[in-house]
Amino acid sequence: MDKIALIVGASGIIGSNLARELLATGWTTYGLSRTPKDDLPGLRPVAANLLDPASLETALADVKPTHVFITSWMRNDTEAENIRVNSALVRNVLDVLSPKKSVQHVALVTGLKHYLGPFESYAKGGVPLPTPFREELPRLAIENFYYAQEDEVFAAAARDGFTWSVHRPHTIIGQAVGNLMNMGTTLAVYASICKATGRPFQWPGSEAQWNGLSDVTDARIIAKQLVWASTTEAAANQAFNIVNGDYFRWSWLWPRLAGWFGIEAAGFDGTIHPLEAEMAGDADLWRDLATRHQLTEPDLSRLASPWHTDLDLGRPLEVMTDMSKSRKLGFTVYQPTDDSFFDLFAQLRTDRLIP
Repeated sequence: MDKIALIVGASGIIGSNLARELLATGWTTYGLSRTPKDDLPGLRPVAANLLDPASLETALADVKPTHVFITSWMRNDTEAENIRVNSALVRNVLDVLSPKKSVQHVALVTGLKHYLGPFESYAKGGVPLPTPFREELPRLAIENFYYAQEDEVFAAAARDGFTWSVHRPHTIIGQAVGNLMNMGTTLAVYASICKATGRPFQWPGSEAQWNGLSDVTDARIIAKQLVWASTTEAAANQAFNIVNGDYFRWSWLWPRLAGWFGIEAAGFDGTIHPLEAEMAGDADLWRDLATRHQLTEPDLSRLASPWHTDLDLGRPLEVMTDMSKSRKLGFTVYQPTDDSFFDLFAQLRTDRLIP
């Protein structure tokens, strides 16, 4: 039977890499977003407002996917609003597709805030579960929109009879413009600014992150796991962590990132230096750089998300995950983390997004 994919959030870091993976392996692939892009040959764009069921009904009238990949979320000011909005977007898509009876599998992407708690909790000293995080750990006894999204998928699966998988990446490293959580590009832009101005490439985060073990998720790796889980019988109805497969310390990686740009790295000096403050006045500088180097995106806010990078790098604890569960079931893809960053930096330069 032909495999027909619907990617919810196809213009994001995960969604765009997933689209490439699916198209490369012969899937018919629809990309759903509010403002779809048409820069990926073979991807069939679908424009709709995820919070408007009528808009979804119209947009998906002729789409009968066998597999749905939900990679989108919307940031709100409080966790209560995150729950209301982000559960609704999952529910709306699955409700509109329900009468078609075509869906065989739904894959939902959440993240490590499943274990850490939402932004407003872990950033203010919430107590997370012990590391390395394992999928069987219980939910935290706090509100979390990831849990609400999962519950919507579980309810729809019980109603419609499809299988499901939940995927929990750490920080995603990959290319996307206009993404809310984009550490790799944020650090590339910061390094480019440091090189242009002579400012030190200063470690912005905590001592715990500088010295502790960490891991990240290459967007290409999660794309492969999403496809694997949606087509592997043994992976049905399970949650999976997904990271590159290596551990590293930022005290090792930070100088390597600086070296790629030909600049000097400044490590942890006893003080946190939030990027949001460090880059607060750089919008005009970046616009000038973009003009001088003929870059394609002069708007700093569409490339860098320092607030999110600060949350990751400023954590007062080390964060890492266990990959044993999917490894035992046959998912053995591995990606060295330094290469994830270097590949991204090279792509950003090729696409004229950094000088």
